[in-house]
Amino acid sequence: MIKNPGKILAALFIVMIILLCGCSPQQKIFTDTDKTFEGLDPFDQEEAYDYKLFFQPKPYGLMSGYVGDTMPYFEDGTYYIYYLKEAGGSFNHSIYLTTTKDFVSYSEVEDPILEANYDGGQDGWIGTGSVVKVGKEYYFFYTAHASAGNFEFKETIRAAKGNSPTAFEKIEGWELIPPESLGQKNDFRDPQAYYDAETDSIVLTVTAAQDGIARILKFTLSPDLSDAVYDGIIFTDPTGDFWNLECSDTFCLNGHCYLTYSGQDDTLWYAVSDGRYGPYSEPTRIDDKLFYAAKHVENAGKVYMVGWARRSESLLSSGPITGWGGNLLVQQVGQKSDGSLWLETPKAIADSFAKKRPLIIKKDNCTVESTSARTYTEAFTAYERFLISGKFSFTGTGSFGLAFDFQNKQEEDKLIWMDPAADKLELRFGGGENLITETAAVLEPGKTYSFTYIQEGSVGVFYLDGESSLTVRLYGVSGKPIRFFSENNSVSFTELKEQTN
Repeated sequence: MIKNPGKILAALFIVMIILLCGCSPQQKIFTDTDKTFEGLDPFDQEEAYDYKLFFQPKPYGLMSGYVGDTMPYFEDGTYYIYYLKEAGGSFNHSIYLTTTKDFVSYSEVEDPILEANYDGGQDGWIGTGSVVKVGKEYYFFYTAHASAGNFEFKETIRAAKGNSPTAFEKIEGWELIPPESLGQKNDFRDPQAYYDAETDSIVLTVTAAQDGIARILKFTLSPDLSDAVYDGIIFTDPTGDFWNLECSDTFCLNGHCYLTYSGQDDTLWYAVSDGRYGPYSEPTRIDDKLFYAAKHVENAGKVYMVGWARRSESLLSSGPITGWGGNLLVQQVGQKSDGSLWLETPKAIADSFAKKRPLIIKKDNCTVESTSARTYTEAFTAYERFLISGKFSFTGTGSFGLAFDFQNKQEEDKLIWMDPAADKLELRFGGGENLITETAAVLEPGKTYSFTYIQEGSVGVFYLDGESSLTVRLYGVSGKPIRFFSENNSVSFTELKEQTN
């Protein structure tokens, strides 16, 4: 009689996998929830991922769907995250919905909440908007983007109404058009609505351009939408670099008020004010170009930025990551005493990584030293979903960070790259030759920093805790070791941990 037939069958299965892969028993095969990623190309790895923390819509037949601009709303313990759905059966960026109570698990609503007009017209395409509750009614303001060039306005603001956050009907005949003072009829989008109980009115901010420079406008609407007053421009892009400030939003936190927006094809920015609608300080970038179109949502005194992690349309490329849409990404807002902000992972997401994993280095510390040549030390494993954390300090001026194996070639490594000389936190491909994206990070020799890195599938965020964050997209690295690297520096890493969920 066989006492443990299950174990014998499992052993035979592992032997078969080894033989089929052409791997020797000495080679490392990392698994997570019975998934084996070693040997799979980036396309197969991406198809195998089960995104939970960084939501991605279910495929529509053979077509993948992606999260575009998000429109978060919170009520009675539930976060309603509306988004422009890219592909996956969505018609012209129709608006879809997913809900969550904790940012750890999501419930997807498969049918669209608001659909673009199949017959074309002013709302032949739908653009970003927002939901606001007034009394017992819900309004959904959205961008109506004309399907052809023979309409007077390329973009106008329209609205839908409902008696719940999950069902809306478009309001026929209601429309907000660009003020004549703008001198253009093309750019007028991304309405963000707030209900002001003191004045019993709806405040609407809209992004537009005047004289080729991006602006943010303010309107005041009556609760029944019968009256709309244009209050003027509340913010002008001081850089002059952008013709559009996408997905603008405002919120207040601990005595400071903030305006946030994504500069067209750039990063998330914020400006500070004593009042919700300005005047504002000079704006500051936060995170990098792979975290885009984020808007805020509040609950229990905490503020979260909800956006999307940009994808690449070429999973084998070592070049720029420029695809529109990607995975849902939520980050919590941290605030310093001077009002400046940083981003960190929400506590519920961090707490979901409860299973401690052994480190490759067999201990919780190491020192990586180098002169001119780059030095590497294997430390962690890239599971499907994992969190690594620790502390570090350094003595030199050269670069250091984390190296991810791509295509089993060191010259193709993907690197989370800290550059003290330039005060930058960067994502680099091609063994460090190709700069993909970057964010500011002041790093001082001799000072101890703590870090947290979370990755699910190909989406990751590196947090220099309390200081800075870097959103990354790393295709084809699952099932492989993660190494520390150092170049012209001596870096001491301590209190190292890796956890999965």
